[in-house]
Amino acid sequence: MRGKRENEVAVIFLSERTGEDEPGYARAAARMSALAAEQPGYRGEEGARGADGRGVTVSYWADEASAVAWRDQPEHAAIREAGRARWYRWYQVNVTAVTRSYEWTRP
Repeated sequence: MRGKRENEVAVIFLSERTGEDEPGYARAAARMSALAAEQPGYRGEEGARGADGRGVTVSYWADEASAVAWRDQPEHAAIREAGRARWYRWYQVNVTAVTRSYEWTRP
């Protein structure tokens, strides 16, 4: 858990990987995480991927404008095209407002 999140925008990226070009994917994924962290309005990300190649990454943004700016960022757009060509069987993006958040940690 990353802390309480409210009044942010969450971009939920669901996907299934092809398994092609694992080293290229790893480099691109690391670059995208670093690049996102440099963007105005970025609030963090979390994700998980199963052995079957299906995964989810959620990035958090201060507002809708910040999330749209990330979508339109030129390097991100180029990597997105590479992902469509090589790394993803499919993906789905859902954008939503976080209106309530809570967490629990085992004592």
